[in-house]
Amino acid sequence: MADNDFGKDSAKLEAFRTAVRQQFGRNLEKATPANVREFMDRYQEDMFQVPTDKRIELKETKTTYEEILKDFFIKVLDHPTDEALIMLWSLAFDLSFFNIEQHAAQRLHSLFGDSSE
Repeated sequence: MADNDFGKDSAKLEAFRTAVRQQFGRNLEKATPANVREFMDRYQEDMFQVPTDKRIELKETKTTYEEILKDFFIKVLDHPTDEALIMLWSLAFDLSFFNIEQHAAQRLHSLFGDSSE
């Protein structure tokens, strides 16, 4: 991902596959909630290329999470197939590992409780 292969239309999906497999292994055997989050953060930085010295201005007109999701999914339909696949796979991968992390946190909390009790 460091070479920013995501900017080349014909190579986006293959570059994404390669980056995922390099990071997590061929069968995602190295994927954990922590390194998935790190990968997604780096991936988004590479995709959007926002200079760190510039202010980020959000022009979001949606006010609820539901509206934001609907807007995301309708916009995905307008993207080229490779980009749409990457966007949807990334969202599903990120949310799945977030759920794993939340489930583990709940299990630990049920075992050890709140330390302030």
